[in-house]
Amino acid sequence: MVQKCLFPAAGYGTRFLPATKAQAKEMLPIVNKPLIQYGVEEALEAGMKYVGFVTGRTKRAIADHFDISYELEREISGTSKEKYLESVRYVMNNGIFSFTRQPEMKGLGHAILCGETLMGNEAFGVILADDLCLPEEVGGEGVMAQMAKIHEETGCSVVALMEVPKETISKYGVIAGDKIADDKFRVTDMVEKPAVEDAPSNLAIIGRYILTPDIFEIIRNTPPGKNGEIQLTDALLAQAKQGKVIGYKFKGKRFDCGSVKGFVEATNYVFENVYSDE
Repeated sequence: MVQKCLFPAAGYGTRFLPATKAQAKEMLPIVNKPLIQYGVEEALEAGMKYVGFVTGRTKRAIADHFDISYELEREISGTSKEKYLESVRYVMNNGIFSFTRQPEMKGLGHAILCGETLMGNEAFGVILADDLCLPEEVGGEGVMAQMAKIHEETGCSVVALMEVPKETISKYGVIAGDKIADDKFRVTDMVEKPAVEDAPSNLAIIGRYILTPDIFEIIRNTPPGKNGEIQLTDALLAQAKQGKVIGYKFKGKRFDCGSVKGFVEATNYVFENVYSDE
């Protein structure tokens, strides 16, 4: 069973400037809950209680969010406002948190390598918090829980896939693969942010992964790729060439909350379908 999950959270969030000049993008709220908490709840639901964060110098608020605020809790203790802390208290009581830093921005692959000491020598999940993934129905099974089952069946790394329009394909890592079920592919090729004419399919990788621990050594030996960064896609391709990566078309809704448009869409959806102030 996969028990650990890593959250790379060191990026600058430049698409949300100036809001993210002094605030972590992962702490931007979807209604009344920060993005990072949605991701941690998804990990806990999948049985991943050991949660690691790779952060940067401006991300102290993430650690503070998953810690006790004595002054706040004393002020609202016994009042009607105390109920608003129930969800984060649940997360704090059920998760075990650890933190490290990515000293410089050198790509997602490098961020994951920085988390090696937190994850150890076992398979682990990866959640990119600005990709908000919600079940198809409120209370349904989350994306990471779905992927954990596939890893347990196959022992392979697993990447979450969704079909995207051709005009947006250059924003994603894209796979080619052999279909082994309606929603599963054995990945044979991966390309990071290809031009439309170079894309091997319209199946894009979104911010959910389960990785086997050999990925760390592969990343260490992966040269910089697109934009001079160490790309996770390049490291996963080495696993895929050995037949050890499964692509999964997940069941659920995904919002790109790293973009203003996706953030607004997510906020509206959660307010209308999920949010409750009871």
